[in-house]
Amino acid sequence: MQNVALTKVILRKLYNMGVSISIDDFGTGYCSLSYLKYFPVHSLKIDRSFVCDLANDPNDAAITTAIVALAHGLNLAVVAEGVETEEQCNLLRVIECELMQGHLFSHPVSVEDATKLIRKCKYRRVSTSFLVA
Repeated sequence: MQNVALTKVILRKLYNMGVSISIDDFGTGYCSLSYLKYFPVHSLKIDRSFVCDLANDPNDAAITTAIVALAHGLNLAVVAEGVETEEQCNLLRVIECELMQGHLFSHPVSVEDATKLIRKCKYRRVSTSFLVA
């Protein structure tokens, strides 16, 4: 991200090739809101630090809700990282976070096991993304 102009060119080429691009750990680190304006992206991934205490911390709930609203306002998908409980999952559904990942759904698996899982799945096209049916 030291060369924003070059990054923008590369991301645009990838985007035009059909590569799905996400901003990971959104809301933390060096992620600037201006990236949403300048970079072609498909989704935002909400950092697990906001999800882990979502049910107990009103600040985390407010930030998560704002990220989801911002993403949807920009016509982007949202992925919540680090979902470990049904309560977190239910709260994320209430605020219309459409994609989630974390131990609630699967613990980390090897490349071989992931390949087996992918081969078993049936995919269906939803909007511009693929979701497991």
